[in-house]
Amino acid sequence: MKLQVLALDGLLDTGLAVVLDVFTAANELAAMLGLAVPPFEVRIVGIRTRVKTAQGLTVPIAGRLDPAAADWLVVPAIGYKMPDLLVPALGRADIREAAGVLRESGLAGTRIAAACVGTFVLAESGLLQGREATTTWWLAPLFRQRYPGVALEDDRMLVRSGDLVTAGAALGHMDMALWLVRQVSPDLASIVARYLIVDQRPAQSAYAIPDHLAHADPMVGKFERWARSHLAEGFSLDGAASAVGASKRTLARRLGQVLGKSPLSYFQDLRVERAVHLLKTTSKSLEQIAADVGYADGVTLRTLLRQRLGRGVRELRSGTEG
Repeated sequence: MKLQVLALDGLLDTGLAVVLDVFTAANELAAMLGLAVPPFEVRIVGIRTRVKTAQGLTVPIAGRLDPAAADWLVVPAIGYKMPDLLVPALGRADIREAAGVLRESGLAGTRIAAACVGTFVLAESGLLQGREATTTWWLAPLFRQRYPGVALEDDRMLVRSGDLVTAGAALGHMDMALWLVRQVSPDLASIVARYLIVDQRPAQSAYAIPDHLAHADPMVGKFERWARSHLAEGFSLDGAASAVGASKRTLARRLGQVLGKSPLSYFQDLRVERAVHLLKTTSKSLEQIAADVGYADGVTLRTLLRQRLGRGVRELRSGTEG
């Protein structure tokens, strides 16, 4: 498999290193174990000939991006972790040019994989329009606002949509690279993961900090505070809208834009989150906890907890297939 890794100025050191280390390990282990797996040929390419990482390290650019010479184009993250820095960076001339090349390449049938903030660079190309994708969990609100035509599945670690693959936050680079190895040899991918001691992480939701996402928008933050104080009383869209000072329609639209959820869905998430916390930190029975978070009995809560567990298992399976 021939891969070209696109290095943009200020790229995330971890992202580039992880991608290169996975393919190097795959080649070494395949040779050591005598596996009949063709080598991964990796070239670091760029839009500019001089590139430095976010930590100031010089990146050895082998040449310009040439999609025709690659089976996959890989787009690691650029090192801008917060919206106030990322948005201006996306307007840079080299990133606009890279987005244009990615668009031409994708329309010509080139397969492209992007991870973490690299998903924003791919989204700038327009190729994700109308497609499913994931991104860095804490930048999901910005992603939704900037690319409303993308079906964002930010709770997932890896999403494939046709010839495009997107992966989640920083170490999502590892999941993306292992997925690419798996396309050539599932056995080799498993061995590489074992040598590198990589656990399967099909979902980002286990790592996301709900408060951080909610506080990304003042109205959503107000709703989140109202919801947490009313878990035992039950959900009221009228009461929530009144508490945040907005119409029901405006509140629902804003939560959809920021969190990708309806007010009721997010309220239910907070109930389950609180219930899980109480299960871990108290000796209360399931019935008592159910009452604390507003359920009439433990049966409903138990069902919701099983649904969450089942969703995690399904995501784990989907992350290891295809």
